[in-house]
Amino acid sequence: MAAAGAEERRGAAGPERGPGPGPLGSLLSRLPLAPAAAPRRRTASQCKPEPPLLRTSKRTIYTAGRPPWYSETGAPVDEAFVIGLCGGSASGKTTVATRIIEALDVPWVVLLSMDSFYKVLDEGQQALAARSDYNFDHPDAFDFELLVSVLRKLKKGKSVKVPVYDFTTHSRRREWKTVYGANVIVFEGILAFANKELLKLLDMKVFVDTDSDIRLVRRLQRDIMERGRDVAGVIKQYNKFVKPAFEQYIEPTVQVADIVVPRGGENFVALDLIVQHVHSQLEKREITVRAALASAHQGQPLPKTLSVLESTPQVRGMHTIIRNKDTTRDEFIFYSKRLMRLLIEHALSFLPLKSVTVETPQGTMYEGKRFHRQRITGVSILRAGETMEQALTAVCKDIRLGKILIQTNLDTGEPEVSPAAAWHAAPRHWHVTKRPSFPPQLHYLRLPKEISEDYVILMDSTVSTGAAAMMAVRVLLDHDVQEDRIFLLSLLMAEMGVHSVAYAFPRVHIITTAVDKRVNEEFHIIPGIGNFGDRYFGTDGPSAWCENDSTDC
Repeated sequence: MAAAGAEERRGAAGPERGPGPGPLGSLLSRLPLAPAAAPRRRTASQCKPEPPLLRTSKRTIYTAGRPPWYSETGAPVDEAFVIGLCGGSASGKTTVATRIIEALDVPWVVLLSMDSFYKVLDEGQQALAARSDYNFDHPDAFDFELLVSVLRKLKKGKSVKVPVYDFTTHSRRREWKTVYGANVIVFEGILAFANKELLKLLDMKVFVDTDSDIRLVRRLQRDIMERGRDVAGVIKQYNKFVKPAFEQYIEPTVQVADIVVPRGGENFVALDLIVQHVHSQLEKREITVRAALASAHQGQPLPKTLSVLESTPQVRGMHTIIRNKDTTRDEFIFYSKRLMRLLIEHALSFLPLKSVTVETPQGTMYEGKRFHRQRITGVSILRAGETMEQALTAVCKDIRLGKILIQTNLDTGEPEVSPAAAWHAAPRHWHVTKRPSFPPQLHYLRLPKEISEDYVILMDSTVSTGAAAMMAVRVLLDHDVQEDRIFLLSLLMAEMGVHSVAYAFPRVHIITTAVDKRVNEEFHIIPGIGNFGDRYFGTDGPSAWCENDSTDC
């Protein structure tokens, strides 16, 4: 979530004349004005971004599961809904944004502030800013090209990097914030409606209209109490830049607004109308995968992107042990780890290698091979996929690891599977005997930085319908990982899952130790292996949960 910081909240405000009688004078008289001779520098602690979680009286918004945002082909089907909030400096845009988010109470909401996109100042502009002579309220102060690019990509569901602006040095920090997974984007800024390309990205435009006296008082109180600025500088900046910019660039844009909210965050009637409208739009955009994940592929040969570990007597013997319901937990873990190690070694043989010549201790030359591309990153689908990390780290030195938590809808308690596969086109060899569950949901994501050029080994213990595997692959693609650099590894897969993943992502490498043909009405792989996570960790999962696609999280 982009921090709702504010260069508009950095600076001073106020006319050069002293406050006169009336509401403004009464409000100003109550301000605890700091001495002009003792300005305080803004410390790092005062520049903290907003917390990553927004907690409401009902729940924590950002930890809720994100349902599929793509079709059975793996392609995104709906863009995020973007609410644009515009208004003068200190009009209460951030307050309105926060209250809209709380009232919406929907998962994966992103708050993006225009203040993150101020341009980096050169030395001359830095000197002007130090004297309160630089106009931060003019359109030229913003990097609209970067802003439009980031918002467009975020609206399409992609991962984006948002600059973090340092309002003390008037420069961008080296660390940029990664934002991903928006269902709803709340975008706020003083010039949110001032750019034609930006307006095209907004699904709903809200203008926050607050009395100029109130806005002035808020700026004075903020700058004097929180930033330690002197009254003269505050008043100078307001008269010279803030007020003229509002009249010239901000106030006229009220004409393009869909809704005008007088009195800002205190106008609960207007906020309720906004929330009702957004909810109605989200219902129209509800994502359901209508086509079957696997029915179109029944009887088709397995895809060429699939590689199955050779079923040697040793491999078949280990499968016999881990498939046996009477196998002890210790033996189950031991032979599972052996299979994982073989699977990892087999998968590494598909990485690109180049020929190299090295000299042996005997002084002779040896023609060998070496991995010559980018880094390798391992990503496990929690919880069962995490069991494969030890085998991976034992083979690949210093490998980076990431984690994805994909889980069934806990409100239904039913197994994780695409409703399309269960409801619309059940394969001939199994029959649906109950109403299908909701699709899997993305609950947690932690990926290493700069993963886009890596070869990614995506790990899950078993893949039944392929629903969770498809979601995990889609997450990696949204982070710009190249499809042909993704390797999906699983100890056991059902044919349905293989076809589902291969159909949606034909360049993903699918590697397993065995493929079973059947999936029963409970979405267990048949003959299968049972609930891998429960058997490995020694836990007893709910009876409705099964071995497919990390539902044992």
